[in-house]
Amino acid sequence: MKKIALALALAAASTLLAADGAALYKKCVSCHGVNAEKKALNKGKIIQGWSKEQLVNSLKGYKDGSYGGAMKGLMKGQVASYDDAKIEAVSEYITTLK
Repeated sequence: MKKIALALALAAASTLLAADGAALYKKCVSCHGVNAEKKALNKGKIIQGWSKEQLVNSLKGYKDGSYGGAMKGLMKGQVASYDDAKIEAVSEYITTLK
């Protein structure tokens, strides 16, 4: 019984610690807009309507320095602390914005 309770507690804790895409996106709003509808600082691309794969690839590219144009330096700093789970979560969230 203790093993089952421990397993349930660990599962609940991992769910609570899982990346929350909506919370992660809050730092993106000032440049990309509430619904990802804006060109970031009139230089970036509108990301609303992008596929999750496209978002994941671009964010990972910003992080490793292999992607980006005018906003490359700024975006690299924005995603530097994101691990793969956070990149997946924020990308999934952005796909829901209309």
